Amino acid sequence: MTSSIDEKLAFVTSVFPNKVKIEIVNLTAFKANIDEALGDLKIGSYLEISDNEGCKLIAIIESYQIELKERVVENDQGEKIKEIYNAYVLEASPLGTIKAGVFTRGGDALTIPPTEVKPANAADIKLIYETGFEEVEKFWFAKLSQDVNISVPVNGNKFFNKHFAVVGSSGSGKSHTIAKILQSAIDVEKDTRGFDFNNSHIIIFDIHNEYRTAFPEANFLNIDNLTLPYWLLNSDELQELFLDTEANDHNQRNIFKEAIVSEKIASFNGEEEKKKKIHYDSPLFFDINNVLKIASDKNNQMIDTGETYASGAKSGQSKLVQGSLYGKLTNFVSRLENKINDKRFDFLLGDSSKTITFEDAIKQFIGYNKRKIKDETGNEIEVEKSNVTIIDLSGVPFEVLSITVSLITRILFDYGYFYKKYLNDGVDLETPLLLVYEEAHKYVPKNDSAKFNASRNAIERIAKEGRKYGVTLGIVSQRPSEISETIFSQCNNFIAMRLTNPNDQNYVRRLLPDTLGNLIDSLPSLQSGEGLLLGEAVAMPSLVKIDKCSADKQPSSNDVKYLEIWKNEWKNVNFEDIVNEWKK
Repeated sequence: MTSSIDEKLAFVTSVFPNKVKIEIVNLTAFKANIDEALGDLKIGSYLEISDNEGCKLIAIIESYQIELKERVVENDQGEKIKEIYNAYVLEASPLGTIKAGVFTRGGDALTIPPTEVKPANAADIKLIYETGFEEVEKFWFAKLSQDVNISVPVNGNKFFNKHFAVVGSSGSGKSHTIAKILQSAIDVEKDTRGFDFNNSHIIIFDIHNEYRTAFPEANFLNIDNLTLPYWLLNSDELQELFLDTEANDHNQRNIFKEAIVSEKIASFNGEEEKKKKIHYDSPLFFDINNVLKIASDKNNQMIDTGETYASGAKSGQSKLVQGSLYGKLTNFVSRLENKINDKRFDFLLGDSSKTITFEDAIKQFIGYNKRKIKDETGNEIEVEKSNVTIIDLSGVPFEVLSITVSLITRILFDYGYFYKKYLNDGVDLETPLLLVYEEAHKYVPKNDSAKFNASRNAIERIAKEGRKYGVTLGIVSQRPSEISETIFSQCNNFIAMRLTNPNDQNYVRRLLPDTLGNLIDSLPSLQSGEGLLLGEAVAMPSLVKIDKCSADKQPSSNDVKYLEIWKNEWKNVNFEDIVNEWKK
């Protein structure tokens, strides 16, 4: 038998603003046109739809159906008869058009009707990424999942100067993805000592101490060497740390505020006019121990009435009465005293926090602090530069986690703000910062819990205003549905990896800037290291495989191999050393 439509292997049956329906007439012949490198025809495969004007629409297959249809064919005797056949109907999402060797996002340049449908070839797909933006702007860290011979660049400027997010369930490859992105950003030629530093400045808030192995040359800060000056806390952070905010006791609030302001004034050695302008939030030193003494004195205050006892054992002694706050600040004084004497808070309230300068507090976070590292020959050398600063939050007490993140974040935002103010108009920002928040849902949650107010407010401020001052965010989370919407909705670029929780899938579907339809449904089945790469920095939404980190620079985020370890011989545990570490 012969068919009047056999010469056309596939044709467009309907066109919608964000969808194209295609019927494949001869599946075997159609699939014969697929490049060997691109594999078989499947969901996620690329199609090329051409017209008579030399324009090609590139679309990605979202779904397909097999339908029984009827058509008229000629039999061997030349008679026209009806035949039932399997029709393969594809639904594809338009991504963009190629015309005159240039790819443009959007699918409205195709004339009606399209004349040919066939699988896109590797050369055309490669052309999309090669012509998406200027060579100098290209930044590489992934390859196309369908063909790993095709590298998928992003526009580096748009990727880093517009906040990005990496989301995925545990084990999906988030940590390796972040490590590879940041390693690519700081990759430069080595100098004669084995080290060289470009002008990148990256700060990683590492809540599980995963990234030190990925960046062995990084400036590493934890509670043993981190110095966070409490006197730079703002009024909200100070009250969250030292006051019982739920008690709503105006006495403790007033005494606390008055004591801090008076101590800032007392320690200020500047001009008298500037001294008059000092307020609660002024970034000036004050001694927290003196604040405790003032509060304690108020709590035990006895006031001389000016009278004396006329007779008895106290004859001639002054008459004293209790002050208005006598005994009313006991809980406050006890709370303040406990915080100051708690050794876990030494990085924040200890002696080093009283002696560190404002300048040194800033320098430690952006890689300008002196530290010792080993060069490629194993010799120890001193350096004052670091492209990456890792802030290990794993040892920070939970009670001050939000305040710690808030203070560092706020210092870095204010640094960017005042640096820009210091520069002359028209001068580019000289040290733009990227702040990466691992497991961001832990300190910028969607709920209104008061204990996260400080960190949520600080990071939301950067999300809304940071780009103007050269401070941008990298948000990493396995629970995107639990992150503050203000923060997540400000991200312009996304890497969505495997997500198994329906709430997280729906949240990502709603917030992602590109309409991908059924492609989002593939999130639960992605392999480790695969992700949907989307946003303003991408030539077109792509399913990619993130490049692997080198074997000696991988994050320490691998799961514990229970079965292998359990098969080993019984281990004798040194409980004494463990308990001593516990007590530190």
